[in-house]
Amino acid sequence: MPTTRQKPVAVIGAGSWGTALAVHLARTANPTRLWGRDAAQLSVMRDRRQNARYLPNIAFPPGLVVADSLAAALTGARDVLVAVPSHAFRATLETVGSHLVPDSRIAWATKGFEIASGLLPHQVVAEVLGNRAGAVLSGPTFAAEVGAGLPTAMTVASRDTDFAKALARLLSNLSFRAYVQADIVGVEVGGAVKNVIAIACGIADGMGYGANTRVALITRGLAEMQRLGLRLGAARDTFMGLAGLGDLVLTCTDDQSRNRRLGLALGRGVPMPIAQRDIGQVVEGVLASRAVCAVADTLAVEMPICREVFRIMHEDRAVREAAQALMGRELRAETE
Repeated sequence: MPTTRQKPVAVIGAGSWGTALAVHLARTANPTRLWGRDAAQLSVMRDRRQNARYLPNIAFPPGLVVADSLAAALTGARDVLVAVPSHAFRATLETVGSHLVPDSRIAWATKGFEIASGLLPHQVVAEVLGNRAGAVLSGPTFAAEVGAGLPTAMTVASRDTDFAKALARLLSNLSFRAYVQADIVGVEVGGAVKNVIAIACGIADGMGYGANTRVALITRGLAEMQRLGLRLGAARDTFMGLAGLGDLVLTCTDDQSRNRRLGLALGRGVPMPIAQRDIGQVVEGVLASRAVCAVADTLAVEMPICREVFRIMHEDRAVREAAQALMGRELRAETE
């Protein structure tokens, strides 16, 4: 079991996932500070001792402080965990960077390629913050379940073995198990691609295509994930673990997934703007489909499911046309 630390952990990003991680860290005897960019929301969270907007009915532990400024959140904290959407990741790092000290260690729970550059999160960290201990948190996790203290497992990936182990110890308790590894690329590719495949599965289920179709999309989606990851230098085994197959299955099959819910709505004929409005939060797979396909094009990697999701998201492709295009592709060996 972890022991109480003198130095707090700073969690930057007060959405559902950042809040859940902050709540969990505070429960594991880590003094924890949470900060987000919406000052009004932070004030309400501070008064009510919960995030009623994104994580309702989860009371904040005594060890969780909602900081009133970024400087207050980071002062004295050695370990900083960034949990913001991918489109806000670089700007958040740039803001955080001026407050870090030489021995600060940075971790992130952000998933997806950067849209403009096609860089993975760890590459953005290197560009913005330079040579600093860093780690990515990923795996099959829903914020509401982590916030509720339900049993969960996830992956901590870092090229700094000591940091990976230290972060895993901070996170782990009787309801949360963190596994460590060094394949940051594989973990991040899994986190980016699974959101796109989840939209595809939601669309198929919304159209009433059934379990056979869903499993086919998950299996072939995993093949696309591996194809891209291996081309980028990832290890094949990573994609059979928590951050690959585990996260893919979770996101494709459970309606807590915003990506799956968007797909369900589109498959039922709901227009895209209305479907996104009804979800009310960022659906990462929408932008991820553009970024994933751009990277795949650059590397000449074939990703037909991701390509059809991109066309539906950004080129007004009809869902039935996309389905017909996938089923009408040339036959080939399964291992290609």
